[in-house]
Amino acid sequence: MSKFKYPVDTDQFAEIRQKGLVYVDKTDIMFDLVDKYKYVFLARPRRFGKSLLCNTFKAYFQGKKELFEGLNIMDMEKEWKTYPVLHFTMSGLKNLKVSEAKSKLENFIADYERLYGRNTEEETPGARFRGLIHRACEKTGERVVVILDEYDAPVMRLLYDTKQMEEMRMMLREFYQVLKDEGAYLKFVFITGVTKFSQMSIFSELNNLKQVSMFDEYSGLCGITQEELNTVLRPCVEEYAEGLGISAREAYAVLKKNYDGYHFSENSQDVYAPYSLLNALNDKATRHYWFESGTSASLIEHLKHFPNFNPLDFDGVEMSLEDFNVPCESASTPVPMLYQSGYLTIASYDKLLDSYTLHFPNYEVRQGMVYSLTSYLMDISDWDRNATILDMARALVKGDLPSALTELRSYIASLPYDIITRKEWMAKKKKEAFYKLLMYVVFSLLNSKVDTEVKSVLGRADVVIKTKNDIYVLELKVDDTIDNALAQIDSKGYAIPYEADGRTITKCGVTISSEARNIVHWRAVDNEGKVIDEQKYE
Repeated sequence: MSKFKYPVDTDQFAEIRQKGLVYVDKTDIMFDLVDKYKYVFLARPRRFGKSLLCNTFKAYFQGKKELFEGLNIMDMEKEWKTYPVLHFTMSGLKNLKVSEAKSKLENFIADYERLYGRNTEEETPGARFRGLIHRACEKTGERVVVILDEYDAPVMRLLYDTKQMEEMRMMLREFYQVLKDEGAYLKFVFITGVTKFSQMSIFSELNNLKQVSMFDEYSGLCGITQEELNTVLRPCVEEYAEGLGISAREAYAVLKKNYDGYHFSENSQDVYAPYSLLNALNDKATRHYWFESGTSASLIEHLKHFPNFNPLDFDGVEMSLEDFNVPCESASTPVPMLYQSGYLTIASYDKLLDSYTLHFPNYEVRQGMVYSLTSYLMDISDWDRNATILDMARALVKGDLPSALTELRSYIASLPYDIITRKEWMAKKKKEAFYKLLMYVVFSLLNSKVDTEVKSVLGRADVVIKTKNDIYVLELKVDDTIDNALAQIDSKGYAIPYEADGRTITKCGVTISSEARNIVHWRAVDNEGKVIDEQKYE
């Protein structure tokens, strides 16, 4: 039985503290934030602890000192004053029509009007919000704290519904505008979200809003840092390791591969996805919790409008801050949405060039993206997909590369003939780009059964598959020759890093014909270039 109880099904700070659930102390960072700024915006991906942070701020400003006993803030806060707190969780408005969202927002306001009173002449959400702030301040004698959690949730699904988007924007803009106008009545304003929408008035009109999302000192405000995992959560990791029958060192490696890798600033701390990490520690398992909790439908809808999208194009891409941190509705690529939603993160920063390199943060996110692309692009059942991957893995583990490639060829042949044109966002893709994506997906999925590195596919870099006894280095080409595929492996030195490994190295060139829509030729050679096996299909 576990010695630790994890907050895997609650984001309520009071409940976590009262029940003695695992809590990683961020209160000193919170205190610093309040001490420095009045209007704050923090963007983080979904399931990253934003709501818990909002609830912690709420408890702090309500003066609930007893909940903070033993935490860092107790050495900092001396007054523990009580302020009126207006906390709006805007995720409750998502996937609603504008009229429904307005009605629900009015219900949120009504809950507070029961505490602070209402003027019936105030009819719109904005007017009622303004009056509410005034009355709360007058009734308590203290300025008001406003917390807006997930401010962007109501509009995420409306990016491409122009009419609904404009109506929702106007309704919310009138509500958010109050924050600018009533500064004299406000003590602190904290706003969270996933993405930036320039037309929501928050960014265009709140010119004193401090966007701390990319500040080094707040990079670990949400999520769990490597340092926290190494120290306060070390007993949890040791128990996790014991449950899996592995060493603590191996447990750290497993957790890092699957859930680490987030960086939110130039010199960011190393941050783990908290939802996934805490669930893994709780379950003594390693699953794709973040993606299984729900792929963003708005992200998939967004990607549909970029017909040439390929994850390879952005895994390792170098960009300026302005290129990947722009408002999503005005972006010319899906990168801002991918970054702001947590599918890409900062890998490194080149100060001299003022350039950022982005990549998938970890294995969980990459595999989740691959599964989503498989389901959406190819309309293939989980059973067919997983059966193919399992058969390929079995063959490779046995050292039977021909059978694995035969299985892959059969899999490609089973795809519907109109697959390239059936889906809306595939209609304009070139044939080569489609097969490039298809191979990326297949070999990425294979990584769940054998150790597969897919740094890139089809000419940009190598595919390496590792089993107990063998290392396969593959190069795949579309409408090209086997000789060119094998020549690229040698000219780029793809096999060189593995020559001292001790396992048998096999280099294999694979060519695909876009006309035949399948593999038409493959040749496997040993590390000296001697042909081991070859198959050409007429």
